[in-house]
Amino acid sequence: MPTIKSAKKRMRQSAKRRTQNREQRNALRTAIKQVRQADSPDSAQAAFKRAERLLDRAAGKGLIKKNNAARNKRRLAKVIQGNVG
Repeated sequence: MPTIKSAKKRMRQSAKRRTQNREQRNALRTAIKQVRQADSPDSAQAAFKRAERLLDRAAGKGLIKKNNAARNKRRLAKVIQGNVG
């Protein structure tokens, strides 16, 4: 346990960020799974829109890298194309 005031504050901040990052990462993973498990093309398209938005937001905040977001979006788009055709 830190004794210095600034170290205590840094610990509080990092704990808060860690929980926020975990929540956002879990939401992102869930959205990706929903696209892959969609039963109809319409629900797949709606889930893809949501996942795409979450991927872009996560990349913008530095939660994941931009290439990672682009790669995931491309793979999900291919999954949707397979469901439609």
